[in-house]
Amino acid sequence: MNKFGKIPAIGFGFGVLAIALSLIPNHQARGATEPPSLPGQEQSGKVKECSNATLRGSFGYTSTGTLLDTIPGLPAPFAGPFAEVGRQTFDGKGNTDATATLSANGNIAKVTIEGTYTVIPDCTGTLTLNVAPLGITAHADIVIDDDGAELRAIVTDSGVVESRVYRKQF
Repeated sequence: MNKFGKIPAIGFGFGVLAIALSLIPNHQARGATEPPSLPGQEQSGKVKECSNATLRGSFGYTSTGTLLDTIPGLPAPFAGPFAEVGRQTFDGKGNTDATATLSANGNIAKVTIEGTYTVIPDCTGTLTLNVAPLGITAHADIVIDDDGAELRAIVTDSGVVESRVYRKQF
């Protein structure tokens, strides 16, 4: 050990830390003392508000979960693991439609969906979806993310464990 003991090693450690912190975009842009902005908050500090108009355009989505045999109207062989992929369009006025392919307990079905949605200023809301030809109506709570480019949903009906992730197409 030299006369400086562990000082070179400590200096090296701080140098690595400084380089690592400089690679983090928020740390570099705002400095270490300014807190990061919150979701739904613009850089100016103003809270961004949403409405039905925020949710507009076509989204690709995936959905996964479980359908329990206690769902009224669900054909018996459909109870079990569930997955779905589709394209859903929102008109910015509270109406939506979709086409999708789903697998419910290994049974494949092509479905069409029509429904309505409501978005409140905090960028959350609700969906009501009528699924044909199954004759099922599903209800979900939603949150809009990434300036309207993403949407996340969870079905709120009894007997259903399902979450959805949407991403704006173009």
